[in-house]
Amino acid sequence: MEILDARGLSCPEPVIMLSKAMMSKENKYQMIVDSPTAKENVSNYGKKQGYNVNITEQNGEYTLTFTK
Repeated sequence: MEILDARGLSCPEPVIMLSKAMMSKENKYQMIVDSPTAKENVSNYGKKQGYNVNITEQNGEYTLTFTK
């Protein structure tokens, strides 16, 4: 599983980071973001790409796990 740390990045940077990672044909990714907007944007992008998305929140940081 590839782990992507997008804390501190503004949109669309987290979506671009996820998009580039998904080109590697992995089936599982985890992304950490610290913005509700980034959480929604990367979650929506992952779903549009056919991934199941699980989101957890801890101390204002969101961990999104994308699986196929």
